[in-house]
Amino acid sequence: MGMQSRAAAATLALMISAGGVSAQGKDGAASKASVDKAIAGWPERPTLGANEMRAKYGEPREATTERLVWHDAGPFKRITVLKLETPHDFPLPHVDFLEHTITYNVPQDKVGDLIAFDASSTINRTVGELSARCDLEGHNVLTLNLDHDIVTGKKSVKEARQAFGEIVVQDVQGKHPPYVEALQFKPANAKTAAFSDRPVIPGSPVRAADTDSAARQAIDRGKMAEAEILATVTAIDLNEINAAAQAQTKDISQPVKSYAKLLHQEHGMNLDQTLKLGQQIGATPVITTSVERLQKKGAGELAAFVQLDGQAFERAYIEAMVKGHTEALAKIDDQLQKSAGNAALKKHLTGTRAHVASHLEKAKALEAGTKRSASR
Repeated sequence: MGMQSRAAAATLALMISAGGVSAQGKDGAASKASVDKAIAGWPERPTLGANEMRAKYGEPREATTERLVWHDAGPFKRITVLKLETPHDFPLPHVDFLEHTITYNVPQDKVGDLIAFDASSTINRTVGELSARCDLEGHNVLTLNLDHDIVTGKKSVKEARQAFGEIVVQDVQGKHPPYVEALQFKPANAKTAAFSDRPVIPGSPVRAADTDSAARQAIDRGKMAEAEILATVTAIDLNEINAAAQAQTKDISQPVKSYAKLLHQEHGMNLDQTLKLGQQIGATPVITTSVERLQKKGAGELAAFVQLDGQAFERAYIEAMVKGHTEALAKIDDQLQKSAGNAALKKHLTGTRAHVASHLEKAKALEAGTKRSASR
């Protein structure tokens, strides 16, 4: 706070971001001309902040009409300058538009204290990030230093707020207080700062790469085959649920919309049964590299047509359902059924296969009807 307040592509490639398009220059940074154009209509104070950051760190990696973003600039994971000015009265009235983000693990019991100290702070424990937003870089640095003091127990919230005001006074008097000049601690390592949290849905999968006890137990119990099968079925169900949810928001024919609703419900029920089965047989689903590839494949295929609407979406969706359910049947027949040693799991796979086969036949019928309509 204060009173004033990666994608590296080939040279001249286009980077498209929300709110604008910026041509990329050297090392993936936006070109000066594209940044000048992006901020041409900005208010005076964010314009000043943007140009101060440009002078110190060079051109940003991302430039749109709403924000500029630098990645890995100095000790910061990210620096963002926003067009939006947000009034903020601590330690005295100014506007926030400049945000500095570091990699930092904020303990759960300190989250409330940091917000009480400075309501402009943003904490993302999942990624392992702590951000301060103000109008001056030095005062964001000051916020982060005092945040660290609160987390480490060096200062209380009340002491930190008082210190903030005192240090700002020193700053405006030209005394160059260290807490404004630089971070007084080293930001955390991204691998150790991130906190993926814990599932609350009983029987939820765990990641094979996790080091928590749930993942280790799931793998060490000697039920890795069952664990991977359960996670694979879960991934198949979730891929179809995601696609069906999108289809139900589109302007498509009623038969296809009804089909999407059916898939949403039946894959949802199958997902629930899969997670419960894992609990019954003592096998926690484990997201292995193979399962993650299946998750990514579903996302990539849906991404290819999710922006369409009307008949274009309808055709693409039905085509994807034919392809996806055909592949799911092959995976169940050729891999999952052969690897399943547990009788209850084999029975569940048989039921899953029946649903998938039924969905495939319905998709083929819809596809044939679509082709007949198109040929008229």
